[in-house]
Amino acid sequence: KGIPFDSDEAVELADQVMEFIAYEAYSASSDLAVERGPYLTFPGSKWDRGLLPPDTLELLEQERGLPIQVKRGGKLDWEALRKKIQTQGMRNSNVLAIAPTATISNIMGSSPSIEPLYSNMYVKSNLSGDFVVLNPYLVRDLKALGLWTEEIRKQIKYFDGDLSQVAGLPPHLVERYKTAFQISWRRIIDAAARRQKWIDQSQSLNLYLAQPDMKELSHMYRYAWHAGLKTTYYLRTLGASAIEKSTVSREEVLTQWGSSVSAAVCRWNAENDGEACEACQ
Repeated sequence: KGIPFDSDEAVELADQVMEFIAYEAYSASSDLAVERGPYLTFPGSKWDRGLLPPDTLELLEQERGLPIQVKRGGKLDWEALRKKIQTQGMRNSNVLAIAPTATISNIMGSSPSIEPLYSNMYVKSNLSGDFVVLNPYLVRDLKALGLWTEEIRKQIKYFDGDLSQVAGLPPHLVERYKTAFQISWRRIIDAAARRQKWIDQSQSLNLYLAQPDMKELSHMYRYAWHAGLKTTYYLRTLGASAIEKSTVSREEVLTQWGSSVSAAVCRWNAENDGEACEACQ
């Protein structure tokens, strides 16, 4: 949809998508219980007692004595699903969790699901060596605007994928492709909290701080706790994944060319599209 990650619309979309996935997953597990029988300890479980994941927020509030700061409610008929589960049972005691999939997503040429990209251009290492990876959606949009040129490519590389420092890009494109370190951790946690209320287990959520300090870390993790998150994963900081800049001088980057030259695209499926891939050179 082209929705910027750093927006209220993105948080609402995260809520709606996870609600749909959860509803269908729990419903499917209940249907499997009819076919193969419920899991052995279903009697007396939260499922059996009519407690669905959104209901457990109330239990958590009661235990803490503090409100969980997340928007409640959804668009689907959860009361009907509650009755269905109590009648039919559940085949699975645990149904949903969001796993850490950064490496797999990179191999498949996709983004790591619930998180923004930490850069629009970065270096990945494996047994074959180091190679540069570009955001293919950014390349697509730049091409559509006639902006995928050699000078733009060099600026993106020099500024480590930070589009806010690249000259000549339209504001809406810069907003759409903010990196993980440019997006407020509050926004990332807000989206995660909306998902969490539908998930019976938890989610692997990386958090991003360019230069963390103890005060900011305390604010961030307390915010996540008050939002009802069960877990977080790694804390990511800047530094380790910076692109080598030695081949691009500041003067060369800041020079504005009179003519544009189409730049080679470096991405996983470049060869399939008949394009050059920097990783293969």
